[in-house]
Amino acid sequence: MTGQVRGVQLARLLGQWHALPGRRRSPDYAALAGAVRGLLADGRLPLGVRLPAERELAEALRISRTTVTAAYRHLRETGHLASRRGAGSWTMLPGNHRVASTGLWTPLDDQDMIDLGAAAPAAPPQLLDAARAAAEDLPRYLGGAGYHPTGIIELREAVADGYTARGLPTSADQIMVTSGTQHALDLVLRLALAPGGSVLVESPTYPNALAALAGRRARITTHGLAADGWDSDLLLGGLRQTRPKLAYLIPEFQNPTGHLMPAALRERVVAAAHAVGTDLVVDESFVDLPLDGTEVPPPVGVYDRHSRVISIGGMSKPYWGGLRIGWVRASAPQVQRLAAVRVGVDMASPVLDQLVAVHLLAHADAIVTDRRVTLAAQRDALLGALAQRLPDWRVTVPRGGVTLWAELDGPVSSALARAAEEVGVRLAPGPRFGLDGTLERFLRLPFTLPAADLVEAVGRIAAVRYDLDRTGRQRWREPTVIA
Repeated sequence: MTGQVRGVQLARLLGQWHALPGRRRSPDYAALAGAVRGLLADGRLPLGVRLPAERELAEALRISRTTVTAAYRHLRETGHLASRRGAGSWTMLPGNHRVASTGLWTPLDDQDMIDLGAAAPAAPPQLLDAARAAAEDLPRYLGGAGYHPTGIIELREAVADGYTARGLPTSADQIMVTSGTQHALDLVLRLALAPGGSVLVESPTYPNALAALAGRRARITTHGLAADGWDSDLLLGGLRQTRPKLAYLIPEFQNPTGHLMPAALRERVVAAAHAVGTDLVVDESFVDLPLDGTEVPPPVGVYDRHSRVISIGGMSKPYWGGLRIGWVRASAPQVQRLAAVRVGVDMASPVLDQLVAVHLLAHADAIVTDRRVTLAAQRDALLGALAQRLPDWRVTVPRGGVTLWAELDGPVSSALARAAEEVGVRLAPGPRFGLDGTLERFLRLPFTLPAADLVEAVGRIAAVRYDLDRTGRQRWREPTVIA
C-alpha cells in the first residue's frame, strides 16, 4: 500500500468532475467513477492507495452518499477498485492495461490512438548508421568488465565539448553519463536532497520531476509562470523567503510552456541561490531545439562560481527517447559523489548505447538542424489547426522546444482528456503539470507527430469540446425508497 487519500484531497484532485464528455445523460455516479479512472490513468492517483470512506467523500464533494456508493460499486465492477468489508477500498487497474510510453496506464487495444501525451519525436534516420558504427567499436570494450559508473570517456568528452562550445568550459571529469535525464535527476536528488527537504519548482512543470520529488517526500513550493514567462521579482523573492535546499528549473523552452529564460535573470537566479544556500538543478532537455533562429542565452552554469549549479540533459528530445542516454554536469568532486551513489542503483549505463550516442553527437549539426526544420513545420500546422477549430483557446507561440501550452475556454482539461480518449486521442491534462488538481484551464499539446496527425487530432478534440457544452447536464434523481 502507498497510503491513504483523504476526502478533501480526492475532491481537490477530482476538480470539475461533473464536466462529462458529451453530457451523454450519464448519472452522477458514472461521472464520478469516470473521473476517478482518469486520475488513475494519468498517475495523479496512485495504485494501491486507500480511498476515503463513502460518507467522507460524499461530504467533501457535497453529494449524496448513494452516489458515492454507486460510483465505488461501478469502479469495482470495472476492475479499478478492490474492497474488503471493514477494511476499506484500494485503487487498482484491470489486467488489460499497460504502461504506455508516456508513463500513463492505457488499455492494451489502443494501437490506433493519436498520442499527444508524449512530447518526444521519433528516431532520426541517422540512428541506424550510428548503431552499426557503434557495434564495430564495441570490441574495444569487450576485454573489460563493462562497468563505467561515470560513463565511457569518449561520450563524456563529447558532452563536455558541447558545453564548452556553448560558452561553459567543461572537462570530461565534470560529466557523468546516466540512463536518461530522469535518471540524472533521480541521482542528483539522492545525493543532494534528504527526505522531506524543501524544493522550489516552477508551476507548471515537468510531471516526472514532480514524481521524483514526491519519491523523496520533498516539501514543494512553486513559482507560478505568467503568460510571458518568469516574474523575476517573484522568483527571486521566493528563493529568498523559502530558502529551499534545491530549486528545479527548466530555463530553455520550459516544459510545458516553451518559455526561454533571459540571460539577465539566469545571472540573478544564480546569485540569489548562492546567497541563500540553494543548489540549482537546471534541466536542459530542450536546449538543442531553438526554432525560427532563436538565439539561446548562455548556460546557467556560466554564472556559477560556487558549484551551486548542477545541469542535467540528455538525448531524448533532440535525438530519440529509446536511446536512454542522459548526463549530469557538475564539479568533478560532485560527479565522483554521484558515481558512489549510483553504484547502489544501477552501476553504469550500457556501453553499446553510449557508443551509439558518441556517433550521433559527431553528426549533431546535421541531425539537429533537420529536427528543428521538422518541428517548426509541425508546430505551425498545429497552431493553424487550433486557430481554425478552437479559436477561443489562447496559445503563446514557443520559440523552441516541442510543446504548446494552451489556455482553454474553461476549466475542463481533465474532462476533455477523458472525452478525447474515447475518440482516439490521448492528452496530458493541465493538472498533471501542477500540484493538487490546479491548472484545469490548461492543456499541453506537443508537436512531435506528423502534421497530418496533429490536424486530425485537433479536429477530434474540437468535436468533443463542442459536445461538452452542447446540452445541459441531465438532472438525475435519487431512486425513491418504498417501504
